[in-house]
Amino acid sequence: MPTENLSDKRMAKFKNKGKEPMKMRERRVAECVELRKAQKVESILKRRNISSQPDEEPLSPEYSSDNQQMMSVTIQEIIANVNSDCPKKQTQGCQTARKLLSRERNPPLKEIVEAGLLSCFVEFLSRNDNPTLQFEAAWSLTNVASGTSWHTQQVVEHGAVPAFIALLASPMLNISEQAVWALGNIAGDGPSYRDALIDCNVIPALLARLTPDAPTGYLRNLTWTLSNLCRNKNPFPRFSAVQQMLPSIIQLLHHSDKSVLSDACWAISYLTDGPNERIDVVIKTGILPRLVELLGFEELAVVTPALRSIGNIVSGSDLQTQMAIDSGVLNALPKLMRHPKPSVQKEAAWAVSNIAAGPRQQIQQLITCGLLAPLVDLLKNADFKTQREAVWAVTNYTSGGTVEQVVQLVKCGGLEAILNLLTVKDAKTVLVILDAVNNIFLAAEKLGEVEKLCLLVEEMGGLDRIELLQNHENNAVYRAAQGLIEKYFSENGEECLKTEATETDFVFGPTEVQRRFDF
Repeated sequence: MPTENLSDKRMAKFKNKGKEPMKMRERRVAECVELRKAQKVESILKRRNISSQPDEEPLSPEYSSDNQQMMSVTIQEIIANVNSDCPKKQTQGCQTARKLLSRERNPPLKEIVEAGLLSCFVEFLSRNDNPTLQFEAAWSLTNVASGTSWHTQQVVEHGAVPAFIALLASPMLNISEQAVWALGNIAGDGPSYRDALIDCNVIPALLARLTPDAPTGYLRNLTWTLSNLCRNKNPFPRFSAVQQMLPSIIQLLHHSDKSVLSDACWAISYLTDGPNERIDVVIKTGILPRLVELLGFEELAVVTPALRSIGNIVSGSDLQTQMAIDSGVLNALPKLMRHPKPSVQKEAAWAVSNIAAGPRQQIQQLITCGLLAPLVDLLKNADFKTQREAVWAVTNYTSGGTVEQVVQLVKCGGLEAILNLLTVKDAKTVLVILDAVNNIFLAAEKLGEVEKLCLLVEEMGGLDRIELLQNHENNAVYRAAQGLIEKYFSENGEECLKTEATETDFVFGPTEVQRRFDF
């Protein structure tokens, strides 16, 4: 094979049992990581509450400035008030701290921590006799926890977690909601604090607040916090925790509010971003048709995580992929491949690439549902990150497809589109394209149509591009290009092009049979 071991290395990152008999499914790890890093609209890890109370006077301008001297004076005032024995002054001190921490620019998180105020704030969380003080302290701690991991660590180490879990049951909805928010920030810091919260039985306490009369704003925070408890995979959340949360997350996926839907979809995307058994747990809830339905939403905030979830599922086993197909995903993908947002196009192309890594029956369903035309359009017109996903789709397709299916792709313009991309600078993408070209030649060999394909590649300018790659700085690209030239285009090669001139056209050998590889 001209690309030597590239196919084996590539398929080790793909779902494709044909290439890896010992494994039913391997994810495209490197590509997936890059895809996620590039996804700027992904659900936010932490959130700071920068709103203000109704009819509340804002901080005076000097408090709002970045003047360090003025900030120091203000924090000294806060310390004096918080440490006083007067509940009114304590509340005033907490309120001033909360306003500082809610500034849009440069909130003094570190200064508040270093002033030793967190232990007082945590103590105030238990003051059921003073709900206003509780609320102000909870809000301040929430905003400190929204900072870096160090800030979150300070909040946790001062004993805030059990106090916040206790506050979930507060009869005051604003206090309970602030506790939900704070716990969401702590869970969003990473798997360590996520699991610590789960160990403190945060899940039952949160789910108890999921009632039919819960206001939409409260549900938004609750859904976001649940999604953070599903997040991170080093390690994954425990199966027992997932099974506790899943029924409620499925319920939230049928809510009418787009923010609730968005975070519920993100939760599903985190839960499906793992081994097949993790995907199975989600599929068995019967949620696939709803996820496919959500792909048709107008709001990008819903479509993106729904599509991510589907992409994760179709990178699972062939059976899991087929369940997604049976739920109608192939009818939704063409529109998403033509979506005005490049990020959606890229995710859709990634999903198609994983379906194309399946058996020939699933490849046929891609054809039947009309996905080849939008795939070729992406190869021609999309941004490079999307084109790269589309290239993987073509290589998967040509690796596992039948000869007839490969011919169909060529007739739809797939060959010309990938040949035109041989000039891109990314060596890995060029190697993947050369692998696809080699796969197409292998199909032509089975049909005895190598000569026709050689001429077609040359007419499309592909031969010139492949020849130039023999000077490529990347050794693997050079060897792959050279292998194609020597095998199919060299005069000394066993498949050299035979032509004889006529007045009107060329006649290609062998001429005795006109085979199916007819472009």
